[in-house]
Amino acid sequence: MTADPDHLRRVQLIRKAVLAVCVVGVCALAAITHTAINAEGFHEAWEAFGLGLIIICIVGRSWCSLYIGGRKKQEIVTSGPYSLCRNPLYVFSFIGAFGIGAQTGSLTVGATFAVACWIVFRIVASREESFLTSAFGDTYRSYVVRTPRFVPNLRLWRDEAELSVRPAFFLRTVRDGLVFLLALPVFEGLEHLQNLGWLDALIALP
Repeated sequence: MTADPDHLRRVQLIRKAVLAVCVVGVCALAAITHTAINAEGFHEAWEAFGLGLIIICIVGRSWCSLYIGGRKKQEIVTSGPYSLCRNPLYVFSFIGAFGIGAQTGSLTVGATFAVACWIVFRIVASREESFLTSAFGDTYRSYVVRTPRFVPNLRLWRDEAELSVRPAFFLRTVRDGLVFLLALPVFEGLEHLQNLGWLDALIALP
């Protein structure tokens, strides 16, 4: 495979489209289901846990953007979060996806949405790695050998004395991350509609 930036751009567009479909799907599922766990306070605790994951996602993605700064196509970034694993942005996005699913109050919906997002990220990461291997050759292959794809290895941590930060990219990443917070009013709204009887919860899920 040759290093074709347009191909990589198309892969990213497909990723966003598929994730958008997944979001619509989890909203539809939340509209017709309710949690089967009746333990007192579980629903609120699970949602609070999900909110914590979303906050970790936003902070983590912003942290990653300080290092990557839109340079993925120009150079191999191997410091900071990128020294721990090759795709920290996807790792934090996966955490955020689980947090979004948790806002439904259902373990099943949260886990299902997280797994769906993980599959998408895995496929996209594989396509990106093909591009980067073609573009950077042995430099990237060496990085792949010593750095895990998703699971961070804290022993590999290394950092730079100075960073060249691109404010526009950083702010765009923060803005994109804040979209995760929309899960709160959306799922609270669906739950409210169920309580009013305007939506029928047809299925009980753990």
